[in-house]
Amino acid sequence: MTFASALKNELLEMGLEDVSLDDNGYLFATLPSNTERDIPTIGFIAHLDTSPDMSGKNVNPRIVKNYQGEDIPLCAEEDIILSPSQFPELKDHIGEDLIVTDGHTLLGADDKAGIAEIVSAIEYLQKHPEIKHGKIRIGFNPDEEIGLGAHKFDVKRFGCDWAYTMDGSEVGEIEYENFNAAAATITIQGRNVHPGYAKGKMLNAIRLAAEVVADFPMQESPEQTEGYEGFYHPTSISGTVDKATISFIIRDHDHDTFEKRKDFIQTVVNNLNEKYEEIVASAEVRNQYANMREVIEPIMYVIDIACEAVRRAGAEPKIKAIRGGTDGAQLSFMELPCPNIFAGGLNFHSRYEYVPVQSMQKAMMTIVHIAELVAQQ
Repeated sequence: MTFASALKNELLEMGLEDVSLDDNGYLFATLPSNTERDIPTIGFIAHLDTSPDMSGKNVNPRIVKNYQGEDIPLCAEEDIILSPSQFPELKDHIGEDLIVTDGHTLLGADDKAGIAEIVSAIEYLQKHPEIKHGKIRIGFNPDEEIGLGAHKFDVKRFGCDWAYTMDGSEVGEIEYENFNAAAATITIQGRNVHPGYAKGKMLNAIRLAAEVVADFPMQESPEQTEGYEGFYHPTSISGTVDKATISFIIRDHDHDTFEKRKDFIQTVVNNLNEKYEEIVASAEVRNQYANMREVIEPIMYVIDIACEAVRRAGAEPKIKAIRGGTDGAQLSFMELPCPNIFAGGLNFHSRYEYVPVQSMQKAMMTIVHIAELVAQQ
């Protein structure tokens, strides 16, 4: 809320209208139209929170000017190196200025880069009134990284015909497909007795949990899939001899395959219960979000506009499917079509996160050109 409050003050100082910050941490503002023509109201959205996968406290960024393809010591004393041998996409940014971490925190470009780009684009439009645009709404929300960013997003109050999240990665990316997503919890009830007298009596829930994990095909894990390939991913395991719990996430772009993946969770549980001839395991599966493709495909002009805006910003559009989720997926099913556009950062959720300044500039100008193209078309 501290960050949102500071950002609210900045938006007020810029002279934006309808600036509001609600009790849930959702910050909205308006740049009014500068033309009398009837133009659709569009929105740009980014999330305020950063990933819990690594600390975002006391971030100490620096800029590597005119990067030339060398290893970048993030913390020389601890031998923490950002190297093209591990991250070959660094070589795509030779000659650019890279914002990097000190190796002890994430950078937070996911999604503070998106926030900076949106605010900078609005400021640019204010300084260039010759660029005609309709009413533009901007929204900054919490909790995207835990999958709750759109849960309390007031779509009606936001009041847009469509919007774009600025939450993608590499320069040029435009995404309107994402995984169908579910979370699953498998609970295993063991039977604990004194280990010295356990023969024929004990059921070790830890060992059973290991059996469960081994039942999932390794070739359908995040480590061995790409593109449109889905996966099962055990994210945590905890317990004792008496009881153990395993958490999974399930992902697939194809709806039918996704449903089969959810069914497989129950199959694994049933097989374990059959093997031990009693109810030792149970499963709970919860849907998280769906593939927004079905919402966006009937209005592909929102993608066509974004592609042309990317070209005008000096980049090549790269339409791809998100191997993850986005607030836009949930918002699209809340009657706010909302594809995703690049913010420019790479190696999200890690100490090796970085963002080229030039990519952020192109993302900012993509926003400007979208506003211009909507007014023209």
